[in-house]
Amino acid sequence: MSGDSSRNNPFDAGLPALERAWKLAAEYIASLPERPVAQAVTAAEMEALLDESLPETGMDPAEALEEWFRRAERGIVASSGPRFFGYVIGGTTPAALAGDWLAATIDQDAGLWDAATAAVHTERVVARWLKELFGLPMEWTGTPATGATHANLIGLAAARQWAGIQRGFDPAEDGLGGQPPIPVISSTEIHMSARKSLSTLGLGRASLRTVPAIDGRVDVGALERALDETDGACIVVTNAGEVNTGAFDPLDEIADLCERHPSEAWLHVDGAFGLFAALTESKANLLGGIERADSVAVDAHKWLNVPYDSGFAFVGEERWLLDAFRIGAAYIAEGDFPDPGAQVPELSRRFRGLPMWCALKAFGRQGYRELVQRCLDNAALLGGWLEAEADFELLAPVNLNIVCFRFAPAEHDEPTRDDLNRRLVEAVQHDGRAFVTPTTWQGKGAIRAAFDNWATTPDDTRILFEALTELARGLMHETGA
Repeated sequence: MSGDSSRNNPFDAGLPALERAWKLAAEYIASLPERPVAQAVTAAEMEALLDESLPETGMDPAEALEEWFRRAERGIVASSGPRFFGYVIGGTTPAALAGDWLAATIDQDAGLWDAATAAVHTERVVARWLKELFGLPMEWTGTPATGATHANLIGLAAARQWAGIQRGFDPAEDGLGGQPPIPVISSTEIHMSARKSLSTLGLGRASLRTVPAIDGRVDVGALERALDETDGACIVVTNAGEVNTGAFDPLDEIADLCERHPSEAWLHVDGAFGLFAALTESKANLLGGIERADSVAVDAHKWLNVPYDSGFAFVGEERWLLDAFRIGAAYIAEGDFPDPGAQVPELSRRFRGLPMWCALKAFGRQGYRELVQRCLDNAALLGGWLEAEADFELLAPVNLNIVCFRFAPAEHDEPTRDDLNRRLVEAVQHDGRAFVTPTTWQGKGAIRAAFDNWATTPDDTRILFEALTELARGLMHETGA
């Protein structure tokens, strides 16, 4: 370090707050194995705990931090802990958390090369590492995103650009008004984030044509007929890991259909969590044909177990990204390659690549293989236990890391079973031992348990199973059955 050490350093004032943050964080992390996953708190109670007028004068930063934690703690859901099985939410490895803290400390704008040189090159390394991890073509372009929703938008923006050019106009320059519509085809199980992307990109949710899915997997014959009935370039959106059951669309077969289409079709793969199947010997075949896609979306805050928000988009031809998100201004210097801000919607963004770099460096390929396999084993364990219970049924095979099931006592009709499943989810969430979320699958009220936390053990899985069965018996007692 250089400079006059006797001069007052304005940043010294922040050190007590950082020390307090470290203390709170350390205590919180230590509590995760035993901490209630959620606490019964209402919206009105949280509003009363947190709502206040803007302070006229400030207070000590360390005291402000501790006050927030004290007031908000009842509403903190331990989603990073080992017994959170809701949605598809991963945890945070120690290396990733440390990287995230450092990323916030150095506060780089990773959208501009000359403002964040180390950050930009770190993220280029992370992109290469992830391509190696997932078995994606090395010539593809990879760019960080906030998550799979954002990554889907980035991939579909490139797809829109490609399809528009094939149809005789430039979507980024000309806009979509008055231009030929760009058809989009997917299955009925397309994720809501892809629908949202179509809306955001101006393609419109109504542009989407859905074909049936059989047990979560697209009906290839129906998709072929839809492509045959579509004139001109179009976009096909597929799932590598459907969110209710973990089912995979047959990518190789779909890639054949896209290539045979007279005007070709852009193949986009939503691989939010399913892309991690590439790390296992038993499930890697589910991704056969992924290398033939044109764009792929993946989450990092799921199975990579890095903090929110984090994901990656991969696109086969960089030109479509650059055409979609091109930037230029007198005050932006040109470097040896495009600024990252020319590949994504944001110009300014945080250094998301550092937590990923730290996580990948600390775990390595083998560490992530073991992590993913543990999750698969735990999911299979829960599935087997539930299948052996007379009052529970699996609604789908345990394809990967998601267990889709329902509480289905024989003495009750379907509407009553649907209500019992809703009440069972509420009971588990209020109980605090574990956390699951509800869904509807093939018209039936159901429950999902997703396994993608690095710290979850068979003991945690057992706690979930015991909570489900005990609370289900309590509901049966309430109904007089």
